[in-house]
Amino acid sequence: MSVDLSRTRWRKSSRSNTGSSGNCVEVSFAATMTAVRDSKQPEGPVLVFSTAQWRRFLDAARRGALG
Repeated sequence: MSVDLSRTRWRKSSRSNTGSSGNCVEVSFAATMTAVRDSKQPEGPVLVFSTAQWRRFLDAARRGALG
């Protein structure tokens, strides 16, 4: 599946520049999808999730079910 992200507005966490770990991601929200990319490689690969998939991911993270 190909998604046009040319007009996507990316957001980076305000905490992304803290520390020296370099673990920074950017996220973009649209009506039907959420896109995630590595802020250090903005031209690199992008993960695209449906709104429902993203919601399930956030729910799992909040429950501590990912680690």
